[in-house]
Amino acid sequence: MTNKGALSGIKVIDMSRLLPGPYCSMILADHGARVIAAEDKRFLSDGLFFDPVNRNKEHISLNLKTEEGKEIFFRLIQNADVFMEGFRPGVAGKLGIDYEPVRKANPGIIYCSITGYGQTGPYRDRVGHDANYLSLSGVLDISGEKDRAPSIPGVQIADIAGGGMNAAIGILLALFAREKTGFGQYIDISMTDSMVSFLPVPLFFRQITGQITKRGDAFLSHRYACYNTYETADGRYISIGAVENRFWKRLCEIMDVPDYVPLQYDEDRKDEITEFMRTAFIKKTLDEWEKILSSKDVCWGRIQNLPEVLEDPLFAEREMIVEYTAKDGKKRKALGVPVKLSGTPGSVRTPPPAFGENTEDILRELGYENDRIKEFGEKGII
Repeated sequence: MTNKGALSGIKVIDMSRLLPGPYCSMILADHGARVIAAEDKRFLSDGLFFDPVNRNKEHISLNLKTEEGKEIFFRLIQNADVFMEGFRPGVAGKLGIDYEPVRKANPGIIYCSITGYGQTGPYRDRVGHDANYLSLSGVLDISGEKDRAPSIPGVQIADIAGGGMNAAIGILLALFAREKTGFGQYIDISMTDSMVSFLPVPLFFRQITGQITKRGDAFLSHRYACYNTYETADGRYISIGAVENRFWKRLCEIMDVPDYVPLQYDEDRKDEITEFMRTAFIKKTLDEWEKILSSKDVCWGRIQNLPEVLEDPLFAEREMIVEYTAKDGKKRKALGVPVKLSGTPGSVRTPPPAFGENTEDILRELGYENDRIKEFGEKGII
């Protein structure tokens, strides 16, 4: 029998947009949940319909500012297990689809809200994006080079890890609890809360040293030569992560500087050692360093760009880069499923749908006749 995933039989209605919520529902869909994403078609002109997070889903267009649109919504959630939304606090209430009426219509529903600052607190009504959540949480202050402005990461950490992944964790926990209690519940995900939870290491060092973590000058961020990045002769970069002394010892032996082995964390000579490593690494190309280091037990890594990642044999073997056939018949590459389950593995089964592609089919499934569906289209409800 073909495996359908660990969440086969779970139905999710996702009314979130952009990246955090859709990333969460992609995780659920990858592992077998039926995910129906719904958006108002007025958002179509934004050009922010991210295909990579919409695989394995169905998509409908729906205008909740109409009575008919709300009627369709409540039909959708009658037999759903999970409802997700990413509106600002209070908006779902204005639309009449906040937790209480949804719970009344479906007592077992798991209702997940994803916002920047949470449903409570003095910042609940603030607008924001990834950089703002990283800022307020303290993460951005320790990101970047020493004595330079904070550096915004090249990927959306708060959106993906803080919003998407934590929402998925919350939903799975709530599904597990429902198995024991029979009741659904409300999940309040704040992306800023989630980023605060990323600070255990800075907090640990603050508690044992009394010092705050400084940007580009921390134990695990460029302060020492053993945990740093270095330019190579061809203008590329390599990372070194030799935290334990045994790994540092091997690197020093390769570099023919055994005297540096006991000085790994020496405060008086750390700049001297880092400068030596900079001078040494820039003498050879990245490929040359790979030949030297790949057979040694050293914590190192090529700093790769996206095209290299897409072609790396590791990610092909691990099925983290997979191919699917798009609707135009062309082969496209997609990011794979990182959580590897032996018995009920996730998979990329269907390509991303077009905006509203499944609207009519789902409405027929809900019991609407073709004439009624046509009327919905003419009135801007779908």
